[in-house]
Amino acid sequence: MPQPQTAPKPTTYQGIAGDVLLQYFERIERLEEERTGIAEDVKAVFLDAKDNGFDVKIMREILKMRKMEREALEEQ
Repeated sequence: MPQPQTAPKPTTYQGIAGDVLLQYFERIERLEEERTGIAEDVKAVFLDAKDNGFDVKIMREILKMRKMEREALEEQ
């Protein structure tokens, strides 16, 4: 009588199951795809602003300043 097949045991490396590791890789890949999509969206916004007559170089500098802490900004 044939024995029922069981699911293959996940490969482990130093106690980490291979399927768990694969999930991490897939999650990172999805996030990188999202990051690429967001970068393209940001680029499109800058192009739109440029088409409307705004200076993109100045806009980038203002964005840098907005990210700075108030003390560093006042010092500059």
